[in-house]
Amino acid sequence: MGIQKDVVKFNVGGRIFQTTATTLANAGRDSFFGALFDDNWDLQQQQQNNGQEFFIDRNPDCFAVLLDLLRTGDLNIPYNVPERLLYREAMFYGLAHHVRSAKWGPFDGNRLKLSKSVTGRAPGDGTAIRAGPDGGCCVAHGSMVHVFDWMLEEHPPINLDYQRVNDIGWVNSENVLISACERLGTRDGGMGLFSSSTGDLRHKFNVVHDNQVKSYTAGALSFSPDDYKIFASCKGRSNEYGVGVWDQITGKQIDFFYETPGWSLGDADKLQWLNGTNCLLVSTLFPRKDNCYISLLDFRQKTMVWSWSDIGALLTVDEKKVRDAIAMEESNSVCVVNEYEDLGFIDLRTNGGSVRWSSRSRLMKGKLTDEPCYPKLALHKGQLFSSMDDSISVFCGPDWVLTSRLRRSYGGSICDFSIGGDRLFALHSEENVFDVWETPPLPVAI
Repeated sequence: MGIQKDVVKFNVGGRIFQTTATTLANAGRDSFFGALFDDNWDLQQQQQNNGQEFFIDRNPDCFAVLLDLLRTGDLNIPYNVPERLLYREAMFYGLAHHVRSAKWGPFDGNRLKLSKSVTGRAPGDGTAIRAGPDGGCCVAHGSMVHVFDWMLEEHPPINLDYQRVNDIGWVNSENVLISACERLGTRDGGMGLFSSSTGDLRHKFNVVHDNQVKSYTAGALSFSPDDYKIFASCKGRSNEYGVGVWDQITGKQIDFFYETPGWSLGDADKLQWLNGTNCLLVSTLFPRKDNCYISLLDFRQKTMVWSWSDIGALLTVDEKKVRDAIAMEESNSVCVVNEYEDLGFIDLRTNGGSVRWSSRSRLMKGKLTDEPCYPKLALHKGQLFSSMDDSISVFCGPDWVLTSRLRRSYGGSICDFSIGGDRLFALHSEENVFDVWETPPLPVAI
């Protein structure tokens, strides 16, 4: 930087502020202040020679907080500054990421603290919750999807007119993808792209079979970020059972992996794209089907390169109750969980292999509620998460040892949870409230 010691003056709402170019550079190139510098991080305007001030018609109290954040890296919000107002001002200056980073630290499952609980709109009807890339989330309740930004302010809801939502996913911070059931007697259902801020439908994705557009029910969703592909399990009225693929940019269907006799793809509970192998993990689990089907699809060769099922196998009672599955590419395995929160591992290098169960987490056996929610799994930054009843367990290390457990005192069982934007969101079934867990920021070095 060429002019590190230059003093810069701002007139913000009538109050004068002085700072340095070095402090402003901490805001980053894409911020409001980044526009004051040239490509070499020199100030565009030599203020010390003419005494000019930059006038900004914004809130001076919020500006003072944000300027202090750039100076020290610490966020101190005085009592007279509402947080929501500060967040809006931070978005204007392009400092929302700085505020989020100062308010909560890098994600660590073993250091998570309950930050807030948000009451739902439709008690007892929670379907899914998905974390957004910027710290917000969306929650599906029946045929409604409620979208919250990172300040946890709700945007206009998305109403699918009595079509039950099956899955939701964030394409980016501005767009939400929703899969829904087909409604009998109509061509509604399938999959649509909606604005996360307004709730408006931006695109409807079609399934084409024998050169005809077909109505269908879309289920589980997944994304391939490198080549902008969307995957969805699909069920049609004739032979459109399988996994469809769409181009995220054009919205056109580009492939379809049809379900083979004796297997299950169209009813899949979960899809997971594996970047390392360029394959899609497809899991159809109990109780959606009487048996469990887990497969790895290679769309380049249109082949099923790996599969596992409990059909015809000599299994224990617990093994027949696999509730969720997630691929772990680094260890070439698939982790599964049963209703007692036992973790099991299946080797991806062997077709049809057995499950190696671990009972270290069997803490809830015999204590299930009358209507328990089935366990869910998530893998994030080398940590494994598993929900069970009203808590979420965290497993770490090469042997996946139980290291911590997240729980709060009300809301009922956890029916779904999701991690993203350095937050963990947990949706409870009974009161339909969702919790927000954050990692406290590390102390600022002095």
